[in-house]
Amino acid sequence: MDAVQIVKSSPSPSHEGIRIVRGAIRLFAVFVVFLGTLFIWFMMPTNTFKQIWRPQIRRKANSSTFLGSAGANLLVYTFPILFIAVLGCIYLHLGNQLNDRKMERSNDRKKKRFAVWKQPILVKGPLGIVSGIELALFAMFVALLIWSFSMYLQSSFAKISAAKHPDEHIWKPKLESAALMLGLVGNICLAVLFFPVARGSSVLALFGLTSEGSIKYHIWLGHIGMTLFTAHGLCYIIYWAATNQISQMIRWDKIGVSNLAGELSLLPGLIMWATTIPRIRRQMFELFFYTHYLYILFMIFFILHVGITYTCIMLPGFYLFLVDRFLRFLQSQTRVRLVSARVLPGETIELNLAKTPGLKYNPTSVMFINVPSISKMQWHPFTITSNSSLEPEMISTVVKSEGSWTKKLCQMVSSPFPTDQIEVAVEGPYGPASTQFLRHDTLVMVSGGSGITPFISIIRELLLLSTSFKCKVPNVILICAFKNSLDLTTLDLILPMFSTSIDMSNLNLQIQAYVTRETEPKTDGLKPVRSIWFKPNATDAPVSPILGTNNWLWLALIITSSFIMFLILIGIITRYYIYPIDHNSNKIFSYSIRAVLNMLVTCVAIASTASGAVLWNKKKNAMENKQIQSMERPSPMGTPQSLFYNAGRELESLPQQSLAQATSVHYGGRPDLKKLIFECNGSSIGVLASGPKTLRHEVATICSSGLAENLHFESISFSW
Repeated sequence: MDAVQIVKSSPSPSHEGIRIVRGAIRLFAVFVVFLGTLFIWFMMPTNTFKQIWRPQIRRKANSSTFLGSAGANLLVYTFPILFIAVLGCIYLHLGNQLNDRKMERSNDRKKKRFAVWKQPILVKGPLGIVSGIELALFAMFVALLIWSFSMYLQSSFAKISAAKHPDEHIWKPKLESAALMLGLVGNICLAVLFFPVARGSSVLALFGLTSEGSIKYHIWLGHIGMTLFTAHGLCYIIYWAATNQISQMIRWDKIGVSNLAGELSLLPGLIMWATTIPRIRRQMFELFFYTHYLYILFMIFFILHVGITYTCIMLPGFYLFLVDRFLRFLQSQTRVRLVSARVLPGETIELNLAKTPGLKYNPTSVMFINVPSISKMQWHPFTITSNSSLEPEMISTVVKSEGSWTKKLCQMVSSPFPTDQIEVAVEGPYGPASTQFLRHDTLVMVSGGSGITPFISIIRELLLLSTSFKCKVPNVILICAFKNSLDLTTLDLILPMFSTSIDMSNLNLQIQAYVTRETEPKTDGLKPVRSIWFKPNATDAPVSPILGTNNWLWLALIITSSFIMFLILIGIITRYYIYPIDHNSNKIFSYSIRAVLNMLVTCVAIASTASGAVLWNKKKNAMENKQIQSMERPSPMGTPQSLFYNAGRELESLPQQSLAQATSVHYGGRPDLKKLIFECNGSSIGVLASGPKTLRHEVATICSSGLAENLHFESISFSW
């Protein structure tokens, strides 16, 4: 049976026009600009590019007295990627204008062929769970690195051979050449390193990716890049030692490459790299977290090492990251209104914060939370469990006591005499631009422990579709494993605390809950579920989109205006300060001073344009915030009932009764995932796994076994 296509309303001609425009934007951005940029990277190490194309480009671009030697690289490498980012913003804004929830037909042949590529190919290994398309792209990226290194090396060695060095010493210039080429190839990794960690990136969203799901790409790129940069540095040290030039290590030339700056860049890079070892990251997360701020020193000394002209090659990814990072900084300066909390017996709490109705997000979105009274520096990501339409004035997230930071927060909230006020700051929400899971006939969601939280948001979305829009939605099977019976109370969070318009009869939901470490329910010393209400400060504000409801258009404006401001300011400085001294010869004016000036101008351009956009939107949101603040505060409710520890009492509401009837609890064993998944019916079955690595790997192995063609796997992981 085909999956049914669902929309809020019948498609209008304007909607069809928007879809056509979005398709054209995506085709142009991906197949023209992006592939053209990739082609440039592919041709860079060839003699054709170095001897014909680059000289012609430099003759036209570098003759300018405003941009100097950086003009060609800004045109070829920086502008196209920023242009893609702006096109991505327009594409996503038009997607928001459609404002429809749809299920694409799962029997489309093209989508089926594409779905095969999205199936896991590698499960257990250093790369983790890798799909076919990820493996293919990774292989192509590695091939680009090998191609570039080999072509650079071939061209360089040919020049060395032509110079007729003595045979017994020819290895020395070859080693020096190889060291340089390792650095050039490492710069390819650096050029894309920052894209996955720009949380509000339009580039990632344009390609259907999220920052949370792309963290593994950042890890891969970091390992490869640091390997190449470390080899680059070691080869140069060996060469200098062999040629009695060890003093080169402390050389900082006015013109050209600064060796000392390169070493000062590599040192923080090595420290960051060391703390990414999985055991160190898990057991000493704070060390990992704080040392990653060394990326600032890494980038500053890298720019001083290579100069601003060469930096323009890797600039676009870092530029977009700086825009995103500064916007996050501005958002984090606002203290948000913590309204209430639900305290569950299993050392779990639900935090409910006020939000503006204009803040929209999709299921499985995450929000970063900071509690200054615990740590002013630490930000931790948590899955949002609420639904932006079902709960228009509240945003909720679940916190499980698992680390030192979360343990302190849970103790602060769940103490017998909790504080009336808790100061909280947030960044986000960040999440997918669309809900891909809606295209399936059946959804099988497998979770372990706190991994259930993303599935709560999905279930609430399906409840909204089935209740408010009377849509036919996929059948849902939730398979959740908990260590103790106390953790079963997490299932209470499936029902929103602040919404009463829930009809579960339209959603075919089955919950198979497994308690692995107990053979029977234990209620000794059980504390009831508690609701706690806070008294926020008058200055606390609801969570709101940092750039307003039209955030993608504002982001496009910031990227465009900041880059134009950068070009104008650096053009003025070059024309009236650098050019009269250097005359575009690149042999007189200090490379380091030029790099510092460019870094300062970049920061000024981004900070001024982003601050202006945020302040403008804050004024527009001020009235809406006042209306929310003047609303009558909900009266404290009594202690809510749990579905699992009220056997002798009648449940208060029909949704609670429906949820209890849909739930089967099994004690003393783990779920037979292979049997449960293969027993599911449907032409398209989406299998989502969230939780410990071993569980996600087990589910991925089942789906990639080839025993069933209708299984479509997706891993939800938040490994920071």
